[in-house]
Amino acid sequence: MSTIQDNAGDGPEVRHALWRIDPERSSVEFQVRHLYGLQTVKGRFERYDGTLDLDAQPAIELTIEADSLNTNNARRDEHLRSADFFDAAHHPALRFESRLVTVDHGRLEVRGELHAAGKSIPVDLEGVMRADRGELELELTTFVDHRRLGMTWNRLGMIRSPSKLAVRGRLVRDDA
Repeated sequence: MSTIQDNAGDGPEVRHALWRIDPERSSVEFQVRHLYGLQTVKGRFERYDGTLDLDAQPAIELTIEADSLNTNNARRDEHLRSADFFDAAHHPALRFESRLVTVDHGRLEVRGELHAAGKSIPVDLEGVMRADRGELELELTTFVDHRRLGMTWNRLGMIRSPSKLAVRGRLVRDDA
């Protein structure tokens, strides 16, 4: 379900159209506090596909390839792809599907379901959406308790929850 307020500032071109994320000009990133909260591990996913269609259900879909995870540390990335975390061998994709999308004067609120490592949890995201030269820009963030996804490996309690997730998307109209 989608709700758009009349003076949403998103422009009429957003409605009744399918938009696709441009991975070359977008990012899906995460941050996790580590070393008892004294250090933050930052990473990103390098392969993903997503759509926005305010007339469809779900209005927002994002599929991420779990093995595209990159923290710039090969050993850590291998561990994060293992069964201790994303279990990429058995669950090759993370998926987000919206249940409710509200756009009001460029503010974007999204409620949906995140599927990762064989589990699902509800997720609420907040951010902005703006039209820019015939394209859309989205910036959405949320905090997720990764333990609820079964990602409970934590040597000596060094990893802190929640994890911050951020999607910065440049979307182009998909006229296919």
